[in-house]
Amino acid sequence: MNKKILLGVVVVAVVAGAILVTKGKKPEVPATVTAQKPALTVMIALPETQVWQVRVSASGGVLPWQEAIIGAEIGGLRLAEVLVNVGDSVKKGQVLARFADELSQATLNQQQAAADEAKARFAEATVHLQRAQSIKDSGAMSAQELLQLSTAADTARAQVQSAEARLAAEKLRLNYTRVVASDDGLISARTATVGAVMQAGAEMFRLIRQGKLEWRAELSDAALQQVRLGQKVKVLLAQGDALVASVVRISPVIDPQTRNGTVYVALPSSPALRAGTFLQGEFELGTSNALTLPQSAVVMRDGFAYVYRAGKDNRVMQLKVTTGRHQQDRVEILSGVMADMSVVTSGAGFLNDGDVVRLADRHAAVQPELHMAVRPELVEGCFDKLSTNGCLLPRSI
Repeated sequence: MNKKILLGVVVVAVVAGAILVTKGKKPEVPATVTAQKPALTVMIALPETQVWQVRVSASGGVLPWQEAIIGAEIGGLRLAEVLVNVGDSVKKGQVLARFADELSQATLNQQQAAADEAKARFAEATVHLQRAQSIKDSGAMSAQELLQLSTAADTARAQVQSAEARLAAEKLRLNYTRVVASDDGLISARTATVGAVMQAGAEMFRLIRQGKLEWRAELSDAALQQVRLGQKVKVLLAQGDALVASVVRISPVIDPQTRNGTVYVALPSSPALRAGTFLQGEFELGTSNALTLPQSAVVMRDGFAYVYRAGKDNRVMQLKVTTGRHQQDRVEILSGVMADMSVVTSGAGFLNDGDVVRLADRHAAVQPELHMAVRPELVEGCFDKLSTNGCLLPRSI
C-alpha cells in the first residue's frame, strides 16, 4: 500500500513538472508562408478605343489689342490739370488734361481783332471800287485810277483771308490746350504731371483702345498649320477658371530661333484679365482615336509610367508605357500596351513585377488580401487571440 501511494506521488510530480515546463514555452511559428499566395485581389480590363478631341497646349502673354499714345499737341505751356489716372475708363473726346490757356486766349483775341480790321479795309476798298465803276463811262475816272482801286480791293480781300487763317490757327491752338481721348478705352499709363511744361509730341497717356485684350499664344510650326481663323480656344486663368475665346489673326512669320509662330486670340471682357500676365490655353484641332485606360491602371515610378498585365497563373507583368492625353479619369496610352491585353485597373500601385494576384468579380468591392503575420516580433503577445486584436496584417508586412 505504501508503494502505491509513493508511485502516485511520483506521477503527480512528473505531470505537474511537465505542465510547468509546457506553460513556460511559446508555440512555434512557421517561418514562411507559401510563396504563391495571392498578393492582392485586383480587377482587370482591356484597353478601350475612344474618340477624343485633339488638343494642343500653348502659352503666351496677354497684351492690349491696340494701344494708343496720347501726347501734347502744343509745347511751351504749363499743364494746369490732369483729370484721369491709370485704370480709368474713358470715352472718345473726353477731356483728360488741360494746359494753362491764358496766353492762347490773348493771342486768339488779338487775331480776332486783326481779322475784323482786315474785313473793314476790304469793305472800304470794295465801296470805292464800286463807285469808280459806276462813273467810269462819264470820263471822270481814268483807267489807271480804276485799276488801282480794283487792286486795292483784291489786296484787302487777301488780307481778310490771311487774318481769318491766323484766327483759325489760334482757335486750334486754344483747343489743343485740352487733351482729349482719341477713342473709347482704358488708361494703361500716365506720365503727365501737373505743373510740368510739356514739349509738343511728349507722351502723356497710354490708352488700351476699347479696353480689348488679346492672348498671343506661341505654337510650333506643325501645330500652327492646323489653326484656323475663328477657331475656339480655351484660355486658363490664374484662378483656375477658363474663358472661351477665338482666333482673330495668325502670324505669317515663324521665329527662326524658336521655330514658333504667334496666334492672336481675342479675349472676352473679364475683370480677371490683366495686360502683361502669362497664361496657358488649349487649341481644339479636331478628333482622333485614342487607346485608353483608367488613370488607376497607370503607376508612376522613377519618372516613368507603368501598367501591370495579367498573364498566366494570374501572375502580373510590369510594362513600361508612354502616355498621352488625359480626359476625366482616363489616360491615353501611346505605346507599350496592345488592345487585347488584360491590364490591372485597381490596386496597381501595390504590385510588383511577378506578383500573383486574385481576380475579383467586376461588381465586387476590391479589398487587399489579408494573411497572418508570421514574424515573431509582430505576433508576440497576440498569438493566442489573432481573431480579436488586429493581428491580421496585409501581406506587404
